[in-house]
Amino acid sequence: MSQAFLRIHQLDKQFGQDQILKGINLELTKGQTLSLIGASGSGKTTLLKIVAGLESADQGKIYLRENRIDVLAPQQRKIIYLYQDALLFPHLSAFDNIAFGLKLQKAKHIPAQVNAMLEKLGMQDQGHKMPDQLSGGQKQRIAFGRALVIKPQLLLLDEPFGALDPEIRSHMQKLFKNLVSSQNLTAIFVTHDLKEAIIIGDNIAKIEQGNLIQYDSKSAFYQDEKSGVEDEILFWKHLKNETNED
Repeated sequence: MSQAFLRIHQLDKQFGQDQILKGINLELTKGQTLSLIGASGSGKTTLLKIVAGLESADQGKIYLRENRIDVLAPQQRKIIYLYQDALLFPHLSAFDNIAFGLKLQKAKHIPAQVNAMLEKLGMQDQGHKMPDQLSGGQKQRIAFGRALVIKPQLLLLDEPFGALDPEIRSHMQKLFKNLVSSQNLTAIFVTHDLKEAIIIGDNIAKIEQGNLIQYDSKSAFYQDEKSGVEDEILFWKHLKNETNED
């Protein structure tokens, strides 16, 4: 059995009288993407924020590479948290937005890394543009590139493509899978969209009223009645397409 890269143990969180997370246990191996699904208010975002260090848990421990990180400040965790709004620095070009995370490196090495990332994003001719000159999908790609170029230990994504139109969203899903796979990144991808969860995740977990009620491989998740997967044709179509693209 592979050693856990990320391990979440007995995580609890309460806001006032509301128990938001109840004894959450999760493990991810290196290079795995976990799709985390659940309704609004189920605790998905709170879980990501606790892992990122933006919220604190009432109980529980979090380990990354067997090192406990819940006691560390957010900037010490080497975790990137992306959400639906692609927040770019408005006064910086697309190129400089991506370069921002590399500012501690030697200046002479930065342009090559940024240009390589722009090419991977399919935006090699857009680096000079300012954020207000970019479409919503382009902004999301630049935000994604800025996150990936620093090679985070863990990538957390909270419905990052939710505001995009279907065609751009589909493109971003494929881009995400290709880049995360090529860099062997470990990621948790939060969505309320079951179709997207199936497309994105290696494994799928379901959270309901603060309880983790399911955590399975794609095929096991599909066969479990609790998953709510009803459209067999849709599932296998996407699984087949995904295999063909690989």
